[in-house]
Amino acid sequence: MTDHNTVDQGMRILKHLPLVTVITLMISALAQASSRPNIIYFYVDDMGWGSIGPNGQAERRKKGLPFVKTPNIDRMAASGVNFSRGYGCHVCSPARSSQQTGFHQGHTFADRNDPDNAKKAIRKDDITMGDALAAAGYTTGYWGKWGYGASKEMSAPEILNIQTLPTSHGYQYVLAELHHVRAHTFFQPTLWSAPAKTKTPGGLELIPNDAGKLAGNNAYPTEPAFHNHPKYPKPGYCDDAYAFAALDFVRQHGVEYNKSGTPFFALFAAQIPHAPFKEIQVLPHWDDAYKDDKHFESLPDQARQWAAMVTRIDGHFGNILDALEDPNQDGDTSDSIAANTLVIFQSDNGGPGGRNNSSFDANGGLSGTKNKIQEGGIRVPLVMTWPAMINASSSLKSGSTTDRVVDVTDLLPTFCELAGVLPPVGVDGVSIAPLLTGKGIQRNREFIIHEAGNGKSIIRGKHKLVLTGKGYELYNLVNDPAEKRNIAGKNKSLVKELAALLLGERVDEPKGFANSYHFWMGKEGEGISKENVWSDYTYENAGITYFTDAGKPNEAWIAHLFGRESDRRKAIADKDLSVLAIAVHGPSANAVQEFEIGEDKTVHGRNEVRVGPHGLIELNGGVISSMRWLDIVEDGCLTGHGTIDADLYIDGKYQPRIVENGPSLSVKGAAVLSGKILPMHNQTGLKHMNKYLLIKASSVTGKFDHPEQVMEIFGKKYRLSYTADEVWATLVE
Repeated sequence: MTDHNTVDQGMRILKHLPLVTVITLMISALAQASSRPNIIYFYVDDMGWGSIGPNGQAERRKKGLPFVKTPNIDRMAASGVNFSRGYGCHVCSPARSSQQTGFHQGHTFADRNDPDNAKKAIRKDDITMGDALAAAGYTTGYWGKWGYGASKEMSAPEILNIQTLPTSHGYQYVLAELHHVRAHTFFQPTLWSAPAKTKTPGGLELIPNDAGKLAGNNAYPTEPAFHNHPKYPKPGYCDDAYAFAALDFVRQHGVEYNKSGTPFFALFAAQIPHAPFKEIQVLPHWDDAYKDDKHFESLPDQARQWAAMVTRIDGHFGNILDALEDPNQDGDTSDSIAANTLVIFQSDNGGPGGRNNSSFDANGGLSGTKNKIQEGGIRVPLVMTWPAMINASSSLKSGSTTDRVVDVTDLLPTFCELAGVLPPVGVDGVSIAPLLTGKGIQRNREFIIHEAGNGKSIIRGKHKLVLTGKGYELYNLVNDPAEKRNIAGKNKSLVKELAALLLGERVDEPKGFANSYHFWMGKEGEGISKENVWSDYTYENAGITYFTDAGKPNEAWIAHLFGRESDRRKAIADKDLSVLAIAVHGPSANAVQEFEIGEDKTVHGRNEVRVGPHGLIELNGGVISSMRWLDIVEDGCLTGHGTIDADLYIDGKYQPRIVENGPSLSVKGAAVLSGKILPMHNQTGLKHMNKYLLIKASSVTGKFDHPEQVMEIFGKKYRLSYTADEVWATLVE
């Protein structure tokens, strides 16, 4: 029978999971707030990969063809980097869910545009960008299409699920649309705003959509604003409202950043250039940006409307970029915060078909469109600029284009690393902060996963495997980015290998399936295999249960071994364990959580095994396995000997157990070392030797942080030495 005190403790933990998982895993870098970048994230809706200068529009201009004007996105690319293999999702709702949570569609709750997503897509247990950065001390804001939490009625929408609102996930300043159907017009009569002036559910207030009022009395010099024009409509064009609110936030908190060093995170999720297109023509001077374009008037109506929308939102981006140079608007740029601000531009999915695509080649010649698994549906424009780092400190060069694959799921862990906090356990994305900063070790992600209306795919390196109702297709994206030549028949072994990986990522699960979160609630010294030692998981709202998972651990679990507040306790791997991810961590140095893995036992975390702060894994001849890594973070500890079938990162502590005829740790992947190595005391029956092999890996990078590289084994001093794939301890004579 389960101990009720333990159950109560587990339920208290579960109730505050985002707080526990983020705040208790803070890294000491939080004290160095001024060194952390501000982050501005421009996120547009349905803008195809080829819609920006570096991906085709600049070339069209050179050739005298109709082209879309995006001068501000292009200046970001000129000062930063264009990622030519950036990926989103196939449609709006899963794109936002994957963006915010770091999980791909096989694991996130929203894997398609479900009509019910507005009330259930992001759960209270999911840690979003807003959660992580707010907990890290950032001031956070969100403006634009959120898509979750409210009903779709235009006149009087209602809050449907508080736990999926932006204010329930760390966003402090909000002006947003909470239902994607309401976002299918640019003249909604009301928008959701926070902080609320009156007490409302979820901290949001429904306010009139008055873009001019929201902008205050400031004159924004960049066309195409014109919000003070006497013929400017009421309600206002909602993307103008979002843009003006975001601009005011950046100015205000840019000034604050200069005063206090408190960084900010601003996510501007424009509805542009999603349909309907013709509403842009209601605005005064809607097409002025193209008045000197010889092609413009001869283009189809939809193409002209679409181009004007894109250039309008680009103008708003330009206003915000200019605000970084002079936050207090006094004409003196000595207060510029541009150097230490990371600015990102990205689309949620590929562009739709239609005259916008055919007139401008908006998807850049890629096969397929929005809602398709082909590259035209999931490959998106992605540009990043950060003057203090790109070209100055990183390997990336200003004005360059890289073919490095970057998925939308990578941004949450990237932001976490830049903010000095650990990412949520087990997310599918991988931080690219080392790539951007030139500091630290860039971790590998073997593949990325997508689902769409017409299939599922895995992209690994240059190859893309697609599963449709007709079977498997294989493409070489380097030689054939338009996916015209199916090479599956000539590469059957590769198809089989990639298919196994694809299906292992849960892409064949029905809608409404997601990873689930569980805590071990066993007694001291109890095993992990029993059903009643793990908390159940239930996702429910307003009396409706959407998703449950109970019983023994399975491969969709994020499993936490979390110590009690009052004492140290140990869990035992009495049987093999296979989960999506597992974390061992405790609340304090006096309440360490231990996990013992004995001989002939394997603990597998598909995405990650993490030893967090105040966590300890005692490896007694067993195996720790992951498709990615075992991560020993600061204030976490690994002791013992055994096999690591994964990459190994040690930022915390390692205390070896000596093995006479082999390495203490046999690491089948890379070993990356920067933490501490602890003294090893006498082991019964072990013969004293002059030299010990501590680690054998495929490669060894870094060194233990140890004075003069001398450690203690059995009371004697040994000097540490490193080769390309081994770590040795040799007796000091």
